Amino acid sequence: MSMQQKLAILISLTAFSFRVSAQTEEFYTTDKISDKYAYVDVIKTYENVAAKGYKSVDLFQKLGNSSYTHCYFEKAAVWYGELFAMTSDLDPIYYYRYAESLRSLSQNDKADALIEKLKSKSNAMVKRKI
Repeated sequence: MSMQQKLAILISLTAFSFRVSAQTEEFYTTDKISDKYAYVDVIKTYENVAAKGYKSVDLFQKLGNSSYTHCYFEKAAVWYGELFAMTSDLDPIYYYRYAESLRSLSQNDKADALIEKLKSKSNAMVKRKI
């Protein structure tokens, strides 16, 4: 190996070691900073906002989705009910999740009606595209 090759290898190894040490240092720095911040329960905050009378499609979507994913189907049915009271122009997933939440509460007739609305909405969209 020539002297230039050895020098090039030494420089690249030195640069690589600086990169590795910088990444490790950042990890510990961010780890220490995160201990200072308090945990905020966003869902509780949204629920408090909704309890004060604020209504929006986005708020009810977030509350319904969170409740549904945590298997709180009774809460999910309430929030999706509020959502559908505001609008019915929603993605099919909201119809499905609301229907499943209603089924878990043994409200099968409401759930079936919701699925029928979704089917008719889907058929209308298909006809419009044709």
